[in-house]
Amino acid sequence: MSTTPATYRPASSAPPSRLTIWAGRSMIIIAVAHTAVFALLAPWSSWLAGDLRNGVADADSLAIFWALPGGFVVVLALLGLLVARLGRQGHHVPGYVGWATLAWGALAVTLIGPSGFLLTAVPAALLITANLTARR
Repeated sequence: MSTTPATYRPASSAPPSRLTIWAGRSMIIIAVAHTAVFALLAPWSSWLAGDLRNGVADADSLAIFWALPGGFVVVLALLGLLVARLGRQGHHVPGYVGWATLAWGALAVTLIGPSGFLLTAVPAALLITANLTARR
């Protein structure tokens, strides 16, 4: 049994995937921008007082809740961090992640019209392109 700490060795010695890294970064940027826009509108004091839990929150308060902590921003930021890390390690995300992201954004734009969901085309296109170039 050795007392020296184990060093981390990446599973792959492949060069970083710039497209995958930028796809992850763009997801993080979208999540941060979305939070910055809606955080100013959020009724934080009433939320912390229990209005959401007690059912006394109005429709606007609920909508903003689902646009912020209850919505996609936390998951999108975490996915962006994961994708960027995989890209730095030289891995590529499966193509279905890009295609699903594109479909999600397209469906949202179809339902609510032009909005920030149009930005999902950026990480989706980067992931799809990274996947296609990795196959060659």
